[in-house]
Amino acid sequence: QVQLVESGGGLVQAGGSLELSCEASGSIFRTVAQGWYRQGPGTQRELVATINAGGAIDYADSVKGRFTISRDNALNTVYLQMNSLKPEDTAVYYCNARIYYSQYSWGEYWGQGTQVTVSS
Repeated sequence: QVQLVESGGGLVQAGGSLELSCEASGSIFRTVAQGWYRQGPGTQRELVATINAGGAIDYADSVKGRFTISRDNALNTVYLQMNSLKPEDTAVYYCNARIYYSQYSWGEYWGQGTQVTVSS
């Protein structure tokens, strides 16, 4: 029904920047919310940032002031600009979306994950 494809991960030095992208494709009737989560080594998956259909944005305290979530509705793409990266930001980053694929039916979807590694 809906697929999420992420790109933009990689290796960066502390203090550097990366931008992640997540493009949704398939049967998209309406997007409710999009977001980014991450899972570091030996940790549970945690929320990084979300943006809902109305444009309301929420960030984890640990990334406020450093990360920016944005979207391009025409491209069905959500972005995560990550600045001032720290070693503790090292994780697999997952794109998430809640999307109506028909007028009355919706699902929650996850991307495949993209590795972000920040070296000290």
